[in-house]
Parts: sequence; structure tokens; C-alpha cells
Amino acid sequence: MLNQSKTAHQAEIDAACETIDFLRFNSEYLVRIYEEQPISSPGVWNRMEYRPLEGFVFAISPFNFTAIGANLTTSPALMGNTVVWKPASTQALSAWYTLRLLEEAGLPPGVVNLVFGPGAELGDAALTSPELAGVHFTGSTAVFQSIWRTIGGGIDRYRNYPRIVGETGGKDFILAHPSADPAAVATAIVRGSFEYQGQKCSASSRLYLPSNLWGEIRETLEREIPTIAMGDVRDFTNFMGAVIDRSSFETQSAAIAEARETGAEIVTGGNVDDSEGWFVEPTVIKTEDPGFRLMQDELFGPVVTAYVYDEERWSDTLGLVDETGTYALTGAVFANDRAAIGQAHDVLRYAAGNFYVNDKPTGAVVGQQPFGGARASGTNDKAGSMWNLIRWVSPRTVKETLVPPTDYRYPFLQPDA
Repeated sequence: MLNQSKTAHQAEIDAACETIDFLRFNSEYLVRIYEEQPISSPGVWNRMEYRPLEGFVFAISPFNFTAIGANLTTSPALMGNTVVWKPASTQALSAWYTLRLLEEAGLPPGVVNLVFGPGAELGDAALTSPELAGVHFTGSTAVFQSIWRTIGGGIDRYRNYPRIVGETGGKDFILAHPSADPAAVATAIVRGSFEYQGQKCSASSRLYLPSNLWGEIRETLEREIPTIAMGDVRDFTNFMGAVIDRSSFETQSAAIAEARETGAEIVTGGNVDDSEGWFVEPTVIKTEDPGFRLMQDELFGPVVTAYVYDEERWSDTLGLVDETGTYALTGAVFANDRAAIGQAHDVLRYAAGNFYVNDKPTGAVVGQQPFGGARASGTNDKAGSMWNLIRWVSPRTVKETLVPPTDYRYPFLQPDA
């Protein structure tokens, strides 16, 4: 709560519940992986050995979820690997406590090695080591691409080709069909955009709303958003806290100022206050330009931009959602028309790695919605599933012949009787 400015609710579902879920489910997935074994013919014992990678895994975690740091480190460790862990500086305290808890629970010292310091300095040391076996990353797209370039540019230095697993940015959408329930859409916008100050890679930050519903949705947002309480997270009546640091505050402030300067409409919110903490009001912006920068660039804060489309242009809008921006992490479609849901499901097949129907695009639960996206949003290796765990093992096939032959001659070589 204090290190990352999370309300009690957001802190509990993250630091406690999700970390516990990762540990419980990953242990089950490990067993399922080990149970995947080849067929043995008579007289032969075939088996698959799941070895840890030959080297260390470099885990880089973001500030926003304590559970991400726990999973980025423990999932490779569970598969037998040694991990070097570099957390975000704004999450250093939570990371330190996480490692203390793991070691108190029995994790041997030296399995997960927590290091603090400048990202560039630590990254250079880890990424240029011949012993680098893998990278487990959650953070910005730009940093992940830089890591990939560094590895690719020196690929001949490594003992093995490093495994690169990353979940990066998102510009996540809520798309409403003309048949949608406007009250449900408005609630999803508020929760999906403003819980934890919008500092979730899954947070909705671009909205596509039909002209026939916009009036009612707007009225609800204008009425409900000003009731959101902000302040010290130790006050349990607050729905939101401060954004993580000055840099984030300046990013949100600049985006709101850009909206005003370019003629976009501030529907609600738009105020910022850094007199005591970095506070940004939950803000809804309306633009007439679907290609507006704030519809494409990730802001990672409580600022969401809406585009109101002609209710007769649903099919065109599906294409617009798919083609706008470079990300493909999460997205939500609201409709009471089953045919429209099916159409959105098909057209937006690659627009989101986690796709929601009549629900906000946040709140993936381990074991229920394995998490990850593609395009500029990452490698889509699905945290919270065995598809992630298998990246941290190097299989070896073993064939053991129980009664080996003692004559090189095959039966077909014998002369006819």
C-alpha cells in the first residue's frame, strides 16, 4: 500500500492473493509438464527430462504489481533455475519484503538474487554475460526492445540462445456495440480505467462508443467520476491514490494539456495537484480524431480517451480498433447482440491476448485468465499457465534399451529358408 500507493483492496488482490495463486497453480502446472512423457515401445524405456536452463535467468519487474515480481522470479526458480532479480526502483521495498518472505518460507539463499542499482548498469552486466540463459521481463515496450537488440547483437557470446519472455505495454480498449447496456459500459470504464490510478498494463485507455449510447454513458461518467475519492491509501474510503512518481505525474499532466491545446474535449476531470503527492484526477477526454495520439500511446495513468462512432458503422469500427496503435494486450467488447459479439471475436482475433465480453479488460485471475498479449505488448507466453513455465526448461530425451542387441545383423539379412 505505502510503497506503491495501492488501496487495501488493490494491495490484497495483488501482493497476497495473486502471489499465492501463482505459487499454487505453477506447482500444479509443473507436475503436468513432468507428466508429459513419450511413448515407450517393447523393450525400450523412453522418457523426457525437463532440465533447468544452463545459466541464470534475468528477471526484471515493474513497480505496479508485487505479484509480478514474485512470479517473474519464482516461476523460473520452480523449474530449477537460478535467478538474478532487478526490480523497478519504485518497487524496491516491496521486492525486498517479497524475497525475505520467500527465504523465510524455505527458499535457499542464492536461488533468487535481488540486486538494486541503475537499470542500465545492471542490465549491461547481466545481458552481456555468457551465462545468461533467459530474460523474464515485465515493463515498457521500449526497454524490452532494447534488451532484445542487445541479446541479438551479441548472440554469439552466449553458451545457449537465451529464452526471451516479455510482457510490455498496452493501449487497451473498451468497444461498445449499439446494443450494449450503457450502465454496464460506464461501470467498466470507471473500474477498468481508474482502479489503481490506471497504472495497470491492462487498464482501459481508449474507448469506442456508439452515437446512440454516448449521451447516456456520458451523463453517467459526468455524475459518477466526480464522486471518486482520492487521497492517502491508509484512508479506506479512498478509491484512488497518487500516481507512482513525478515522471508519471508529468506524463499525465502533459497529456491533459495536449488534449486542451488540440481542441479535444475534457468530459470530466482534468485537474492535477502535486502540492502533497502526485495526484491526477480521473479524466475522460473525447476526441473527434480516432488517430489522436492519446488513442494510440500508452500513458499508464488515470486518463482515458473516447471516440464516438456512428452507430451505423459497427463493422468499420471493428477494423479501426484492430488497426489503431501497435499494442495487443487486453480489450473488452460490450453487446447484447450475440451476432455482434461473434463478429468482434473474429475481427479482433489478434487485437488482444486477453479478450473480455461484457466485462472490463482488467483483473485477470491466475488459473482462470492466463495473461499476456502479442504485437508490441509482448511474447504472449501467458503468465499463470504452463505455457510460461515450459520456457524455463531445456528438455532432454532419454532412450534406454533394456535388452540391447548383440548382433549387428537384422533379420531381413538372413537367407531364405
